[in-house]
Amino acid sequence: MGHRVRVFDNNSRGNMRRLTGLENDLEFIRGDIRDSSAVEEAVRGVDSVCHLAFVNGTEFFYTMPELVLEVGIKGIVNVVDACLKHDVPELILASSSEVYQEAAVVPTDETVPLTIPDPLNPRYSYAAGKLISEVIVLNYGRTRFKRVVVFRPHNVYGPDMGWEHVIPQFVVRMKEACRNPENPVRFPIQGTGKQTRAFIFVDDFIDGLMLTIEKGEHLGIYHIGSMDEVTIEALARAVGECFDRPIAVMPSEPALGGTSRRCPDIHRLAAFGFLPKYSLKEGLRVTVKWYSENAHLAPKSRQSIPRRKSK
Repeated sequence: MGHRVRVFDNNSRGNMRRLTGLENDLEFIRGDIRDSSAVEEAVRGVDSVCHLAFVNGTEFFYTMPELVLEVGIKGIVNVVDACLKHDVPELILASSSEVYQEAAVVPTDETVPLTIPDPLNPRYSYAAGKLISEVIVLNYGRTRFKRVVVFRPHNVYGPDMGWEHVIPQFVVRMKEACRNPENPVRFPIQGTGKQTRAFIFVDDFIDGLMLTIEKGEHLGIYHIGSMDEVTIEALARAVGECFDRPIAVMPSEPALGGTSRRCPDIHRLAAFGFLPKYSLKEGLRVTVKWYSENAHLAPKSRQSIPRRKSK
């Protein structure tokens, strides 16, 4: 669109291969969102900040909740402080569908209350960090920014999205299960399989994000997602179809604190002309192909985000 773009990332989950061919079109600064001086330098001279830095991946919520919170809380404080110091007029914040937990209304619109059901459950470290981030930017936005916009992604998926999410994990599991000649393939899943989600392919998500950045109102909150709700069991069968193998779903105990239903109401963004183009079947075909062909890129250790030593 003709903008000058500066990327700030420590690449704990990112990878420079994703920017192949764009090296001359943007400025890349390697740094940690928890480092206030590095964030301040990165923000210097910009007109708008789009803050997406967070520890994503459900398994991290359970295994490293203190790190999830450290990145979330220190990150948003550093970003807001840097923006205020350098008079940045605009801040776009990535929140999450996780802020709803077990929503009282499904499909869920942006006015449904946000909840943290159990502070003792480490899973909610992620949602708490996102919720606090929203409260901070919206309140500072009232008087200290010309424009603040919050968007809540709902289950974005696509090639090279990382390895700590349900679809990549299903692909890896299916690839391993296919070594067994039995039909149908035994396919274990977490939970009963009746839990639902609404997945949005990354290309559609980007279209929604650009509309949000372009047209979002000051202090506005917008869902970016699809309203095509699907059970996890149906998702597993759809992944199996990409391998041309029938599966026998093997349920297990659900994750503690997992949500039974999640589907966004996207009418607020649809008013700007947003409409997802990719069906789940189309998006899965592309995503499964990438993960099948790039299984060698899977990290040997999933704990790839560095902890900072105490001073």
